[in-house]
Amino acid sequence: MHNLAIALHKKGYKVTGSDDEIFEPSKSRLQKHGLLPEKQGWHPENITPDIDAVILGMHARKDNPELKKALDMGLKVYSYPEYLYQQTKNKKRVVIGGSHGKTTITSMVMHVLKTTGVKFDYMVGAQLDGFDTMVNLEEENEIAVFEGDEYLSSPIDLTPKFLWYKPHIALLSGIAWDHINVFPTWENYLEQFDTFARTIQDNGTLVFYEGDPELVKIAEKQRTRIKTVPYPAMNYSINDGKTIVHFEGQDYPLNIFGDHNLQNLNGARLVCKELGIDSGKFLNAMKTFKGAAKRLQLLESTDSCNMYLDFAHSPSKLKATTEAVKSQFPERELIACMELHTFSSLNKKFLSHYKGTMQAADRAFVFFNPEVLEHKKLPPISKKEVADSFDHSNLTVFTDSTKLIDELKKINWKNKNLLIMTSGNFSGVDIKKLAKELI
Repeated sequence: MHNLAIALHKKGYKVTGSDDEIFEPSKSRLQKHGLLPEKQGWHPENITPDIDAVILGMHARKDNPELKKALDMGLKVYSYPEYLYQQTKNKKRVVIGGSHGKTTITSMVMHVLKTTGVKFDYMVGAQLDGFDTMVNLEEENEIAVFEGDEYLSSPIDLTPKFLWYKPHIALLSGIAWDHINVFPTWENYLEQFDTFARTIQDNGTLVFYEGDPELVKIAEKQRTRIKTVPYPAMNYSINDGKTIVHFEGQDYPLNIFGDHNLQNLNGARLVCKELGIDSGKFLNAMKTFKGAAKRLQLLESTDSCNMYLDFAHSPSKLKATTEAVKSQFPERELIACMELHTFSSLNKKFLSHYKGTMQAADRAFVFFNPEVLEHKKLPPISKKEVADSFDHSNLTVFTDSTKLIDELKKINWKNKNLLIMTSGNFSGVDIKKLAKELI
């Protein structure tokens, strides 16, 4: 939301906003642009008839007093994705969706467009090198690149976000059940992606991962209406911990690694090809791509140890990320830590989906905070239930993050890699600082 506020401010709009609590980095960034509210909290008197539009964030509540006044006054209230569509409805829209990899693929497309001198609007779910904000909207740009999330748009707009964008070029990376608080069955979740494919504009393009049978079915249904382009992982080898892509007789050394990222790379290549960028230019530009924040982000390293942070929290992401680090450095012991933090991951009914997902790790640590379960109004789970679900022969479950950190501090990190996977922060741990201390 703060990125959108800054983007609209830069575009010349008069922007105000409210929240009950504003954290860093949002706080100082809003302050820098003169957009920080004078006082926090909800102040209905700020809602006046001269407001052209109210943009409602996902985490506002239905009974928010400012929202209530805006609706009573008949002001136009947009959800975040609906407003992004309004801003880009006359542009060529590119939308990257899927249960995993969408931030990375969007980042790759953005990096290549920028490197090759193409100007464009965008919205992406992570901070990227070379981009000041995660949202950009400019009148003269002819292309808009959006990360397409399947989660709901706002408390009063229960449309999955990506259904608003109506893309001309779309990519789907794969489907693995997530957000079970919103999509209680696999069929219900799958249906959202089927619907998304139907929103692709006539004669548009769907790029999709060919190894996902559900995507193959979805693409087949649309084949006569739009262009469908399947992709596998790119051909690559690993040499001394470095990934080298082999394409049309040329070798391209890259900073990214892991089979899932080489799938992501090929998908991004094909999207860029649809935008007129040839594959040689694409791969040359990708040589300088360092990845998105919290996506196999290298925190610290020595000659014999790398420490990574990744947003992985769902079973498919966990498995792909753990296997990626182990296969890149097979000679090093891999210690993988993950936090059960989301509604789905902490749900007793969903835990069984984690079976075998950390198998590539030599040692596995899983943390969850019982207070988070209470906060999310979920039934309690035991350490034993978590351990049984993961089914790993060398796994320890923690409910106290200080004990987990103590355990990490006992380890000699020579010839070992650490992979930290979470969408949270292990109940208040400064993960970057911890990596520094460990190394």
